[in-house]
Amino acid sequence: MDGNKPISVPLSLRTIQTELLLPPKTVVLGTRQPTALASVPAALATALGAPLGRPPLCEMGRQVLDRNQSASAVVVISDNTRPVPYKGPDGILWPIVESLLQSGFRPERIRILAASGTHRVMTVSEISSLIDDRVIAAGVGVTCHNAHDPSVLVAVGCSAQGTTILMNREYVAADLKILTGLVEPHFMAGVSGGRKSICPGLLGVQSVEEFHGAAMMEHPGTCNMNITDNLCHEYATQVARMAPPDFVVNVTIRDDGKPVDVFAGDMDEVLETAFEQLKSFVLLPIPHRFDIVVTHAGRGAINHYQAAKAATTGAQAVTKDGFLVVVADTTDPDPIGNGTYREMLELMKKVGPTAFRQLIGSSDWTLVPDQWEVQMWAKVLDRVPEDHLFYYSPQTRLSDYAILPCADPPAEGATTDVSEIVAAFIEQARQQATLALGRRPSIAYLSDGPYGIPVEAVDAQAFLHESATVDLPAAEHLLGGEA
Repeated sequence: MDGNKPISVPLSLRTIQTELLLPPKTVVLGTRQPTALASVPAALATALGAPLGRPPLCEMGRQVLDRNQSASAVVVISDNTRPVPYKGPDGILWPIVESLLQSGFRPERIRILAASGTHRVMTVSEISSLIDDRVIAAGVGVTCHNAHDPSVLVAVGCSAQGTTILMNREYVAADLKILTGLVEPHFMAGVSGGRKSICPGLLGVQSVEEFHGAAMMEHPGTCNMNITDNLCHEYATQVARMAPPDFVVNVTIRDDGKPVDVFAGDMDEVLETAFEQLKSFVLLPIPHRFDIVVTHAGRGAINHYQAAKAATTGAQAVTKDGFLVVVADTTDPDPIGNGTYREMLELMKKVGPTAFRQLIGSSDWTLVPDQWEVQMWAKVLDRVPEDHLFYYSPQTRLSDYAILPCADPPAEGATTDVSEIVAAFIEQARQQATLALGRRPSIAYLSDGPYGIPVEAVDAQAFLHESATVDLPAAEHLLGGEA
């Protein structure tokens, strides 16, 4: 590779398909992607037939029906912020539903429930677009959880701190409870999957106060790829056990969305097994932190709210007071987020990130939904000053940038070409960094976006168990490829 020529890298998001031109000597960092499953249907059939710590799903279904011929089953799915393969030849949903039908469940007694947490409530049409057409054709109903509607909630207990836990009534009442989803890095709970489908996925907004409260978000264990001494993970597990699932089906996927493996059975065993596998390919050893880090928000970042994951991950690779460039493809009807998220962004913009964290952590503060995501942006700003953070999404109106924690956006009438805008941001950051440092700044591109978790090389092996190792690459162009 010619070290004096710009480096071209592909960027493929939901609607963005382009090539980014990065400065010469940019270090391209990417995880070594595992081999995709040769046959997802075969792997899923094996997982459903020989699950971890549970009888086969079809057997469980028959047992439930033996006790009650009119029994109901709820299959919980993720909303459109998670790239779970629910449809197509690699879809995991139809085989689950088919197993229930073959066990004897009537279609009208099976319900697909989207676990939206405190996110925007999806329409039936939106849910239907995520799932296999055969599910709808079979007569199975679909609905979305609504954290703000008391009529769909029921109390299932109290947390250790005394908070009443309100959970989706239809899920709680179901005779057979099945969770589905994706185990991927999560910047609060360590990893997604399992218990997170319930907490926060199926909770009432008031019951999320502790789970996403300021103190829990500030705890050092609340971070990516950590479930040891992670209060967020521990709380979600505690709450999920108040109305535990009978069966869980989770997948791990590659950056291109292809499934790597399928895990089914007991909630805790599935999570632990999937987490061990995940560690083998999502950790991204880096030789040092970089002055400028360029990243993207991935396919799941449908709005600025979700893009916080990419910024948090990018901040793990950047030097103190360094520069961060984030490009996002925010396809949600509101590319920023809902009303309370906007309000919290405006508040942080007004008082500053440090004062914002102090304010929401004070004893007389009443939790506001979505403050937790703004808190994560505030933590990013502790490392990357606001005028060093460059953010761009083609769907975001220029007027909305006024409340976003970032440098000024491209001027009105300027190019809308994503590649050109990113190149201009990088050049602006390069010039500022050169002036401040008195040398050429180091630049890195995180090709995995929020899905490759930077770990400094000296700590990388210690992060892993002996059974899971990664090579520590030393080349300047470190794009991993397939294992």
